[in-house]
Parts: sequence; structure tokens; C-alpha cells
Amino acid sequence: MGSFFVGVDVGTGSARAGIFDTNGVMVSTAKRDIALYREGADIAEQSSNDIWRAVCDSVREALDAAGLSGEDIGGIGFDATCSLVVLGEGGRPLPVGTSGDPERNIIVWMDHRALDQTRRINKTGHAVLKYVGGTISPEMETPKLLWLKENLPQTYGTAWQFFDLADFLTWRATGSLARSICTVTCKWTYLAHERRWDETYFREIGLADLADDGFVRIGTEIVEAGSALAGGLTIEAAEELGLRPGTPVAAGLIDAHAGGVGSTGGAGGQGSVLTRMAYVFGTSACTMASSRQPLFVPGVWGPYYSAMVPGLWLSEGGQSAAGAAIDHLVAFHPAASDARHMATAAGMSLPEWLAEEAGKAAPSSSEAARLAGSIHVVPDFLGNRSPFADPDARGLIAGLGLESDMPNLVSLYVAGILGLGYGLRQIIAASRGCGATIEAITLSGGAGRHPLIRQLLADSTGIPILVSRESEPVLLGSAMLGAVAGKAYPSVEAAMAAMSAISAEFKPAGGEIAALHERRFAAFEALQATARSL
Repeated sequence: MGSFFVGVDVGTGSARAGIFDTNGVMVSTAKRDIALYREGADIAEQSSNDIWRAVCDSVREALDAAGLSGEDIGGIGFDATCSLVVLGEGGRPLPVGTSGDPERNIIVWMDHRALDQTRRINKTGHAVLKYVGGTISPEMETPKLLWLKENLPQTYGTAWQFFDLADFLTWRATGSLARSICTVTCKWTYLAHERRWDETYFREIGLADLADDGFVRIGTEIVEAGSALAGGLTIEAAEELGLRPGTPVAAGLIDAHAGGVGSTGGAGGQGSVLTRMAYVFGTSACTMASSRQPLFVPGVWGPYYSAMVPGLWLSEGGQSAAGAAIDHLVAFHPAASDARHMATAAGMSLPEWLAEEAGKAAPSSSEAARLAGSIHVVPDFLGNRSPFADPDARGLIAGLGLESDMPNLVSLYVAGILGLGYGLRQIIAASRGCGATIEAITLSGGAGRHPLIRQLLADSTGIPILVSRESEPVLLGSAMLGAVAGKAYPSVEAAMAAMSAISAEFKPAGGEIAALHERRFAAFEALQATARSL
């Protein structure tokens, strides 16, 4: 059995593969972009065939870069966005939108077409909603399934399987129809603590046919993340991935949850898996806090049993647009075009370049908060996931003048980052108010790599930010699943302890900086309340 493990992460814009040794050290990584089809603000679709090709190409390139062969790999784990994959008989893709293109067979997590269905479901007040923070989201799968049934009955009626994307990947790799307890509990209303679907919920919201069929189209075998799926890699999948047939394949995780597994259990730094909140900062942002007992936090999804760490309850919050909110925010500015050219010339993304410019303009990362000046941003451009569970919320920018130069763009950028920090602060306060113990935040995700962002988040929340030793904790989390499936470690918790570590801590500033954030946070909440009242 090989002593290296592959982690595969499928995000909104790319598929990535990372290869790690038994100590959790990454030896290589590779990436392929994936297509995203947008129609207006609400429609977002992808292709499962396109994603699988990107996954295979990434794994093969990572193997080549590491100088390894399939024989060296002892297991593989997958994580992905919580997007809905629709397949017909034989696994053929079915169209999920008005384009009629069967290749576009995924409704992406960020797709908000099912707002009407979401509102109707929430009006039922069904008991299962207690386990999604009291309010279901259009980002979850049952509203999307109901939209399909009502708007594309041909697709819905002929569908053989509805998969969460992570479960599609493990099915494509092994042929197993087993679903991860993470995906079905967090996004499909499976009651993991009772090991059952609640058929009364499906009947009440208009999806009685799924219950009538015994839930065979959404999952009858539910297993914990890291469980080895029967048979391992098929011959076909092994050939496509460049791996050995029979290689152990683990039941997967939602991408943010893989980041939690890859970051919250590491040695060093303040707290433990029970007192650290994971903050996965990418296109969107997810917060995850584990507890031994269920905590019911209004506006925070869950509590979910065994959804991240087996045996622990998970409370999941976040921001529907995070990195995407910053991209959207700065694109408005008159100086954005010039800044983008300068960022490209420097080999950076625009947000990364703006973080560099902010760092140059301030005596310290904490002092950079002053650059925001009179500008305040409530970045709810795609609704408020937590703690208000309001998909209709919208962003708000206050304090703009007639300035259109580069320093003003930097000010707007910094104000946007602070707005995300204050939204995170609200989630922490709501969680603590319902019994959560949160001593530190473990940060992962591509949008949060810059040291200035890490310090601003620590200062705006008032809580230490911990950074993992490995630069890719989401990939590491998936590789940990592969290590558990390959029996290198007896459990996910054992893999977390052995394969991850904390390498840096960003402590919140005190004094005048802390007072500045108190004033800005009060302004943030006042503006947010005004936006909601409008």
C-alpha cells in the first residue's frame, strides 16, 4: 500500500489535486479551471463531465510533479461545493436549465433560482428546519429539487440519481451510490442523529415521490466521511486518474468542511477542535464550530451530527459571497481597470494587489484599518447566510465621495474586508450566545492568504486567527480522508492530530485600534439594519 495520499478539491472555479505524505506535508499540487455558466444574478450551472475531466487532469499532473506513480498512492479523498448534480439512466447528464444543454447538468451552490420554493418551504415550519438554523436556504438541495420538479418536469421525472457534487465524484470513482453523511445532513435535511430521512417533510413540501420511492434517488446508504467505499477505484476511473485499480476511496466532504478537518485539529496555537471555529474564506465563506452537544443557533445551519468530525455536532454559518463580494465591490470603482492592469503585470490577482497596496500605505497591518476612512461596506450582495438567514438581503456602501483615484480604491477594498470581518463577528456572537465556546479562528481558503487580511480579520472580530502549517488545508482535509480510508490512521480525528499543525497566530490589536473597530462595527450594524428595513 502506498504511503502518499491524494486530496481532490472542486471549488466554484477550479478543480485541484494535492498529494501529501503521512505527516500531512504536501509534495505536489495541480489545478484545472472549470466552466461556470451564468445567466443573470440567480442562475449558475456547471458540467459534471467537465469537472471530472479537470479532476483527472489535475491528479495526473500532481503525480508527475511529485515523481510518483499510482502504486505510491494509498488512498484518495474528495471534497466539493454543495452543488446539485442530475444524472439520467446510465449516468448520462440531464439539463437543469432553460438552455436544454444536457452538459449543463449541475445547479451550482450559489444559484438562487429557487427563492420562491425556499420561501414556501420555510412557511411550513416543519420540524426538520430546526436542524438548519430554523430557516432553509436556496443554496440547499430540496428547494432546488422542488424547482426542477415544477419547472423542468421532464428532467426531474427521468432523473436516475440526484447527487451532491462530492458524492457524484465518489460515485464516478467507485460506482458506489453511498452518500456522505456530511452532504446529506448539511444540504438535504437528512437527520444524521436519528439515521433517517423524515418522509413527512418531503410529502409536505411537494416531493412526496422521493419518499414513495424510498429515497433511492437521493441516497439510501449513508456513511461517515473517510469511510472506505466498496471496491475502491474502478478500472475505468483508475485509468483516467493515473492511479491503481482498487485504490481506497473515502466518502467525501463539502469543500468548506474539508477545510475544517484540515485546520481545526492541528497542534499548536490556542484552543482545540472543540473551541476553534474554522473560517474557510473563498468565493463564499463558511464557519464551522464543533461541540459535543447540539447547539441551536438561529440563523446558523445545524446542529448537524457527524457532519464534519464523526461523533461531534457541527454548527455551520458563513457568508454567501466573500471573495466574490470583494471582487464585485472593487469592480465598481473607476480606478479598477488601471489597478487590474497593474496587478496583472505584477502577477497578482486584483484583491491581492490591493492588499499589497494597503500594506504599503499603512505603518502596520492593524493600522491599515484606518485607510477605510469614511467608507463602510455591508457586503450582503448575495443575501445574508448567517446570522439572519436572509437570502433577500442586499449589500450597502456608505461614505462615498467624488474621489476616483487609486488610494480611494484601496480604501474601498479595506472597507470591504472589514465588512466581512464584522459579519464574521456577528456569527461568533450569535454562536456564543447559544452556548458555543470559541477561543480562536482557524483560517483557510484562497481569499484569506494575505497576512494583511489575516490581521484585519483578527482585529475586526477580536479573536486570534490561526493559520495552518500547510498552505492548502482544504486539500489536506481531503487527503486525510484518503489516509483514513487507506487505513494509515484509524479515524478522522487521529488523522487531524497527526497530519496538521498551526504555524502562525495573528492576535487582535488592543487600544486605539480596538476602539476604532468598536465604532466601525456599530456603524456596520446600523447600516445593515437600515438596509434590512428598506
